Amino acid sequence: MASIEDILELERIENDVYRGRTFPSRLPRTFGGQVAGQALVAAVRTVAPEFRVHSLHGYFLRPGNPNEPAVFMVDRIRDGRSFCTRRVTGIQDGKAIFTMSASFHGDDSGISHQDTMPEVLGPDSLPDPTTLAEYDHSFYREWSEWDIRVIPEDQTVKHPSFAAQQRVWFRYRDTLPDDQVFHVCALAYMSDMTLLGSAKVPHPDAVTQTASLDHALWFLRPFRADEWLLYDQTSPSADFGRALTQGRIFDTSGRMVAAVVQEGLMRFERDPHKSNIDPFGRK
Repeated sequence: MASIEDILELERIENDVYRGRTFPSRLPRTFGGQVAGQALVAAVRTVAPEFRVHSLHGYFLRPGNPNEPAVFMVDRIRDGRSFCTRRVTGIQDGKAIFTMSASFHGDDSGISHQDTMPEVLGPDSLPDPTTLAEYDHSFYREWSEWDIRVIPEDQTVKHPSFAAQQRVWFRYRDTLPDDQVFHVCALAYMSDMTLLGSAKVPHPDAVTQTASLDHALWFLRPFRADEWLLYDQTSPSADFGRALTQGRIFDTSGRMVAAVVQEGLMRFERDPHKSNIDPFGRK
């Protein structure tokens, strides 16, 4: 399996133009987190180091071909004293497959508060997916470089007014570089995993066609992607063939390090015999 370092390594083709690499995959389309993570790397390459990305907003326009590299074109929308803005378009075969706006912020001081991290079962109390009998035939195999542990539904304390909830521990298995920018881009990659699956929690037997439609991510505090992070996920609404999902990401000390909102396709599968019960929300 490709390492996250390889996935996030882009080739510079021209000023503000970069190309990602392809990696062996069993998926019929390019994983959305890979496209988003590579797009963010392209944007970061065009910004002065004193600015750090604080948010991104992306749209998945077409399914990517996992056997073809994507080219990322960066537009320098704004360079201000406190904020910078970039727009990135991912292209395959001359067509846009992804578009993203990313905002960068310099260091400032201001008020500080955050939600309290929920009380949950710790990651060490959950089995490593590689020890499970079904590992070779599960979604975990595609992302073996990541340690992903879903807290069982019957061991999740749920908020009574939330329609759907799911909690997932995750971390990258190997030690990553210390550069915080790298951890941010790794989280952009990881944040597309499992989130749409939270919309399926109240509908475990529903056979649906699913795909990420848009994705928004806010980076709130420094963190490491190679240390345990809790992905606290909810789906406040699903209807008309789409599902809205939200996520809060905490480190083990209880610091809220990121927030995510994603809408995805969640329509009934046209072929009733085709099942895709998939925590990643992929078709």
